[in-house]
Amino acid sequence: MLDFLNVFLPIALYIVGIITLIIIMILGIKLIGVLDKVDRVVDNIEDKVNSLNVAFSIIDKATESITTIGNTVLGAVNNAVAKVFKKKDEDTDKEEDYYE
Repeated sequence: MLDFLNVFLPIALYIVGIITLIIIMILGIKLIGVLDKVDRVVDNIEDKVNSLNVAFSIIDKATESITTIGNTVLGAVNNAVAKVFKKKDEDTDKEEDYYE
């Protein structure tokens, strides 16, 4: 019985090892195929994103222009309002000086 186990167990282990090695090779080949498909999808997405970069660049430049124009208009309005209130304050100071 012991002789049978000494002969059978190494053979069984070799067979299990060979089967495991074959399964790992098959899974590796399938994994390479999946990675190739993923690489194609990523390249396709990258091309589409790069085509949208032009549109985003145009939108960004338009937004910067609108912001610059808005800031200029608001600055002019702010200065005009500040001048009106400054003149009223100066007139008030002159009247106060007159009564003193």
